[in-house]
Amino acid sequence: MIRYKDSPEPAQPGMLPPGFEHKIMHASFRIGQTTVMASDDCRAQKGRGFAGFSLSLSIPNEAAADRAFNALADGGKVTMPLTKTFWSPRFGMLEDRFGIGWMITVAPAQQN
Repeated sequence: MIRYKDSPEPAQPGMLPPGFEHKIMHASFRIGQTTVMASDDCRAQKGRGFAGFSLSLSIPNEAAADRAFNALADGGKVTMPLTKTFWSPRFGMLEDRFGIGWMITVAPAQQN
């Protein structure tokens, strides 16, 4: 993780809003076998939030899906509880405490 203030190449004057130097310029983290990269958007307007997208996690089994769903839902809002669907033995949607939409699905068993 690197904060804007720690960048080896400082931002051009006026590029960052006042106080933004402590925000995240670059972060990467693992969810299962997947690397997720993220940053705070210096163009975002205060209060704009997240809209127009959801992140989707495909999880190998129902127990792991329950754990991920419950962890993401903590402090957030469930929009569709985990349930069986025609495409998955377990699928649900939620908005986490930061307002980010998530879809959690258990990959269906492979047919031989």
